[in-house]
Amino acid sequence: MRIFGDSISGNCLKVKWTADHLGLSYEWIETDVLKAATRTPEFLALNPAGQVPAVILDDGRPLAQSNAIILHLAEGSDLIPAAPYDRARMLEWMFWEQYSHEPYVAVARFQVRFLGKAVADLEPRIVERGKAALQRLEEGLAASPFLVGDRASLADVALVAYTREAEDGGFRLADYPKVQAWIARVEKALRII
Repeated sequence: MRIFGDSISGNCLKVKWTADHLGLSYEWIETDVLKAATRTPEFLALNPAGQVPAVILDDGRPLAQSNAIILHLAEGSDLIPAAPYDRARMLEWMFWEQYSHEPYVAVARFQVRFLGKAVADLEPRIVERGKAALQRLEEGLAASPFLVGDRASLADVALVAYTREAEDGGFRLADYPKVQAWIARVEKALRII
């Protein structure tokens, strides 16, 4: 398998961490989004959306979108709960991550860390919704050590990627102690420390 990813991207790291956790063999192809490497004709032939991560599976088929990739890679593994309801809850968190977390926490991080924008100059809506996403995680971790029960699932992989870097976007993780403890548990479970 070949993984096209940018090491600064949490979405790309989700794929790497999943592959590493599962012991899958792959070639990492660093694809620098800041240098428009996803806009070349060669890359657009692989993924017309022009985004990383993208993978070429061992049988030659391409697959894009981080959560779709990790779901495919982890099929049948301990990262996907066996019980149908718990699997649905995992997917619920993964869908929420792409719609209500990543567009705010990751965007704030990117603008501050990689574009040099001051936290004070971020769009207020991004900051407000990023804080709301972190608070939702805090509340979601009140009843269990991981997002879906007592062991790490793809929900945790999906959400830890940008949450652990939230301070780069001006968010104070100290305001979310359950989230901080969860980050440490997920990093340990996935061996990504």
